[in-house]
Amino acid sequence: MGERPTLTGGSTSSRTGAEASPGTSASGESSPARAAVRRWAVRVVLPAALAMWLLSLRNVDLDRMRDLGLLQVLPVLFWVALALLTLGFCLALGDRRTGNGWFVAYVLGLIAVIHATPTLLYPTLRYSWAWKHLAIIDAILRHGGEVPNADKLSIYNDWPGFFELNALFMRATGLESAVGYAAWTPAFANALLLGPLLLLYRAVARDRRLIWGAVWIFYSCSWVGQDYFAPQAFAFLLFVTVIALVMRQLPYSALPRPDRHRRGAWPPGLLLLVFVMVAAIVSSHPLTPLMLLSALVLLSLPRRSRPVVLPVLAGAVVLTVIWDITVARSYISPHLSSMVDALVQPDANISSGLATLGTAAPGLALVSWIDRGLSAAVFLLAAVGFVRRPWTRRTGLPLLVISPLPILAANAYGGEMIFRAYLFALPAAAFLIAALLVHRGTQPRRRMLVIYPVLLAMLGGLVFGYYGKEVVNRFTLQEVAAARYVTDNAPPGSRILSLTSGVPGLDMHYDQHQRVLLAQQDVEDKKRLVRDPLETVKGFAYGATAKEPAYIVLSRAQAMDTYLTGVLPALTMQRVDSALSGPGAEGFTRVYSNRDAVVYRYVTPTEGER
Repeated sequence: MGERPTLTGGSTSSRTGAEASPGTSASGESSPARAAVRRWAVRVVLPAALAMWLLSLRNVDLDRMRDLGLLQVLPVLFWVALALLTLGFCLALGDRRTGNGWFVAYVLGLIAVIHATPTLLYPTLRYSWAWKHLAIIDAILRHGGEVPNADKLSIYNDWPGFFELNALFMRATGLESAVGYAAWTPAFANALLLGPLLLLYRAVARDRRLIWGAVWIFYSCSWVGQDYFAPQAFAFLLFVTVIALVMRQLPYSALPRPDRHRRGAWPPGLLLLVFVMVAAIVSSHPLTPLMLLSALVLLSLPRRSRPVVLPVLAGAVVLTVIWDITVARSYISPHLSSMVDALVQPDANISSGLATLGTAAPGLALVSWIDRGLSAAVFLLAAVGFVRRPWTRRTGLPLLVISPLPILAANAYGGEMIFRAYLFALPAAAFLIAALLVHRGTQPRRRMLVIYPVLLAMLGGLVFGYYGKEVVNRFTLQEVAAARYVTDNAPPGSRILSLTSGVPGLDMHYDQHQRVLLAQQDVEDKKRLVRDPLETVKGFAYGATAKEPAYIVLSRAQAMDTYLTGVLPALTMQRVDSALSGPGAEGFTRVYSNRDAVVYRYVTPTEGER
């Protein structure tokens, strides 16, 4: 007989003993002997895989990274460990007796292997934006709140929630810098996200294997990398938590409710907690509230869901509007016209994140196409799950998959909207894929033959997206030292120049210095930089009114950034370095250098020196 859909992801079957394959019971489970072997394998594979992973991190030569980042320097043992970990998880899925504890251990093991590897390998914090966020916290601590003279970073005064929370933590603990714990944010944030994901999936399913299969698929496909020390990681964690709590209250939730609560009613304390989390989202990040509003609007479409969703939606609208017309008004008002223009250019918004890669390094082009392939495969498999598993249509999760689309069409978000839309759709899409792959009507052996290759392929796509650009995300201690020299010695009012943003810590004291990124200037200025590096750098260093010296920082990560992305010709940094140190470079003095960075100071020559 065919599968009978249920709201909890299960199925019933009239499978007979004659139909079962050799070595399996009529219910499709393995014989006792094979089941015992599988259980022991589940227990042995996990520690073995983790031990192999840790051993593989010894003596990794990070200086050999090029187009493919960590992919080309991690040893074979690392990939064997990852494949073995996935095999052990699949074996756990094949045994209905596997307890939640082992599933937790495997998922945490996956999080550690993927997200703790860069932290263990690198001597300092990765990713330039994480360093920028450290500078924001430092400035908030110095000024006791809003940062004056913030210039281009004034947007953080309008959404300071994440930074104020970290500043409060640092005051309470006495820490002088957040750099120590910021380095562990990817692993820690993903581990914290496990709780909300379980809340979400347990709201629509009771099958333990289905729930954990969805969790594993989420972590196997989350390649976007918005888990570093940033407001987005904090707001996304709260977003998933709010959506999970809403889903648990919906009439079609798989969880039984106490008789004292009317179905669909919000306990006052829980509703207050939801509003507190919404307020934290609204005060921390400009995009996530819009994603939350879109998700809540779609969840409110079924009439039976409205008593649960509409109170949360109304509260989210009120909190967002109040914040935008008060605290964030200084940012919203001057950018309102561009936001309105974006509403009538949905095609440009959607394609903005798919800009041509003609000038990029071959490895980056490959990484980008694999990212797109994985994203397309996720949505395709989710669509197949929606069609093949009709019971999923009554869970509300298909609505969450498409909820980012209105925001995607309305705003380009600096060219990143298509990737952010994927991130916010992924929790629901992962469950639909799990519903397709993990169901009781399939023989364990046949299930393994399907699930294991699929999960390996997903992880293959993930590591390309997550590790493929590490050559510019990783910084050396020498680069940190060069940036610190500049921020410690540059007088207030000095200009600080670099080719790209790939200098760790150069935004420290950003309220006292003006940063100039040469790669972000208009096309004509970049052409002039290529033609005449000396005069172009001199023009930006001196400008029209500068009275203090300017500092120019050239470093390894910037050179790799120009090579990888093609934003400037690959040899631009070498040409700039030669020009500033060569004859005719009056006013430029090399004041600091080490293996990975060099710093020039520019002082306007006096009349006698010209």
